[in-house]
Amino acid sequence: MNDGALREPTFLVLTALAAQPQHGYGVLRDVETISGGQVTLRAGTLYAALDRLSAEGWVEVDREEVVDSRLRRYYRLTEPGATRLAAEVQRRQRHTTAAEQRLQLRSAEGLA
Repeated sequence: MNDGALREPTFLVLTALAAQPQHGYGVLRDVETISGGQVTLRAGTLYAALDRLSAEGWVEVDREEVVDSRLRRYYRLTEPGATRLAAEVQRRQRHTTAAEQRLQLRSAEGLA
């Protein structure tokens, strides 16, 4: 398992799948919502990411269904994926806390 920092799109895809299984288009919309519109993934980018995350064991196919004669595949976060996402959340929180503390020191010293 890779313990380095997750890239933003990977973090957002895992976050999108944390609450419930979703199909690709649902993940695309959710990533855009979670990021406040700052990240918009293309379908090809998403499916390449899902393949990579599946190979890592962090996501897996939950189910497939046919809608309007098209296959819709739902993905879900696995336990190792949830563990990896939680570790990344903690890492980002530590960095955010350090930045906030330093900004408060800067402000207290009149450097703001």
